[in-house]
Amino acid sequence: MNALSPSVDVNATPMVRFEAVGKTFGGTGGHPAFTALTGVDYTVQRGAIAGIIGRSGAGKSTLIRLVNGLEVPSAGKVFVDGVDVAALDAAGLRALRREVGMIFQHFNLLSSRTAFDNVALPLEIAGVGADAIRAKVLPLLDLVGLSDKAGRYPAELSGGQKQRVGIARALATSPKLLLSDEATSALDPETTQSILELLKRINADLGLTVLLITHEMEVVKTVASDVAVIDGGRIVEQGRTFDVFTRPQHETTRSLLSAASGGAKLPEWISADLKPAPQPGDRALVRLVFFGETAFQPLTARLVAEIGPDVNILAGAIDEIAGEPFGSLVVSYPAEPAVLERAARFYAETGLTTEVIGYGV
Repeated sequence: MNALSPSVDVNATPMVRFEAVGKTFGGTGGHPAFTALTGVDYTVQRGAIAGIIGRSGAGKSTLIRLVNGLEVPSAGKVFVDGVDVAALDAAGLRALRREVGMIFQHFNLLSSRTAFDNVALPLEIAGVGADAIRAKVLPLLDLVGLSDKAGRYPAELSGGQKQRVGIARALATSPKLLLSDEATSALDPETTQSILELLKRINADLGLTVLLITHEMEVVKTVASDVAVIDGGRIVEQGRTFDVFTRPQHETTRSLLSAASGGAKLPEWISADLKPAPQPGDRALVRLVFFGETAFQPLTARLVAEIGPDVNILAGAIDEIAGEPFGSLVVSYPAEPAVLERAARFYAETGLTTEVIGYGV
């Protein structure tokens, strides 16, 4: 169980499973082949909000298009609720797509249709009657906070309102899986936050599994319980969002994290002069990471008591990752052998996670 997805049942059939998936484009008619995905293994548990993050061109859009059959893998298999997507015939694919909603970066609303009619469109295509459509659409507009905008056209709506219409439309066929393709990239930070809160509420209230792709670490940190990092068509790191953010193992993850907000960051005038090894008179600059039990303990005061009063706090931040508290401090103290030994002993005894950033005066 985790803070963002309390309904996740890890023993149930996964909602989405990628097994050794590869995808190659071209290679025929004289066109050179391009490999977009290689050996992708990834599982999205039922009821989870899972994120796939990567830079532009990393392969995440191709990956999500395999889920609803818009692309077919060149190797491996993609399963949705235990069903091999590539093995479905045309009728099977149509049925699958009614169970897999999708929201887009640029909303993809029809400008000639009102908010009500845009949400109603999938139901009209499915042959649902007018009374049943109204009974379905109005509660959905209320769910996304647009009950008073049913008669408005897209040109009369803000970006956030358009995306809410897109979410309501994606929910019209009562899907069990919602795919989000960079759904917040075109929105300002405040609107992005409101959309993410809406996705969390839909996940909790409807038990809907959400798979989102994004290049924004802040989005994953806020809403996703689990995350996979994709680079060059390969999954280079995956796990609980909190674990990946607090203990990144791959250089791509660390690079993406360094560009995200949050975490204690040193001013440039300090970090520019740091050295990898101490010289006489230098101070050690160390990042202390607080999470889990350590997040609520007065460990900084205890550190001062352990190694002496000559401890400076240079930077600090408090954050929340996947619903769990996370904080960091950058401190400095004399890089003297006796002090370093006492500090190392203190860290080992308390379980405090640390990182030596460098040495300076």
